Amino acid sequence: MGTGMSVKAVATVQVDNDHLRVTEWRFAPGAATGYHRHAYDYVVVPVLDGELELIGPDGSRSHARLDKENHISAMPASSTTSSMPAPAP
Repeated sequence: MGTGMSVKAVATVQVDNDHLRVTEWRFAPGAATGYHRHAYDYVVVPVLDGELELIGPDGSRSHARLDKENHISAMPASSTTSSMPAPAP
């Protein structure tokens, strides 16, 4: 999947203080964050099952499966993240 970034993922900061930042990310199919680096340690709490494609700074690609029943996911400190197309029914 390419990351032409015609659709951007939408970030909404829910909490931002001296101790933590909570950001809600919404990904439409094919949406991407754009290349970014995480300034803080973080966890991912998926509310839906899905798959993300991660593109590292060297262009390497990997996938992260999101499972709403498994609330903590680890991802690289820097990447472009995009949603994968939903599987056909």
